[in-house]
Amino acid sequence: MDRRRWLQAAGGGLTLAATGWLSGCATVNQLTAEVSTFGTWPAGRKPGTYAFERLPSQQARADLMQQLEDAAAPALARAGFQLAAAGVEPDVLVQVGLRVSRADNPPWDDPLWWPGGFGVWRHGPWRGPYWGLGWRSDPTRYDREVALLLRDRASGAPLYEARASSESFQRSAGSAMAPLFQAALTDFPATGVNPRTVTVPLSP
Repeated sequence: MDRRRWLQAAGGGLTLAATGWLSGCATVNQLTAEVSTFGTWPAGRKPGTYAFERLPSQQARADLMQQLEDAAAPALARAGFQLAAAGVEPDVLVQVGLRVSRADNPPWDDPLWWPGGFGVWRHGPWRGPYWGLGWRSDPTRYDREVALLLRDRASGAPLYEARASSESFQRSAGSAMAPLFQAALTDFPATGVNPRTVTVPLSP
């Protein structure tokens, strides 16, 4: 195999390896997310009870919001919160959100690693280097991010904000929503370095 074919083959192997890594983040037994947290949860304050609060724009998407709230509830429970009973004022109000965006990068963002090919051509007695513009289409990637905002019900003051995101080849957040919320609240009530990597197990 000449150098050009070897490099192209190696590039294809790297693409397959990257594909396996991205899919493995959420299809084996764990999910790795990038997490950022903000706020100053009062020292000594217990998590207490909560109720979900929807913005006017979110009220028009009741089905999606219900899915998000159902996915966030287990993470809130792990953090020590309890859903307030109907008719009872909660200690905090919780807003949740979801954003899915396409994560394609133009090949010229980093010429060294773009998925082309380069090598040495040989034709008759003439030999010399050249840049071969081999091209291949990689699968579309998506960034999926969930966010939570916890506010004190009595004063309305924001107390804690958390975000978690991960990449996938699937556009739908689907079953990734619950582990993303879990990752977002893993360090509650602490904040930490932003962003940071958090890995959580997936439910069987």
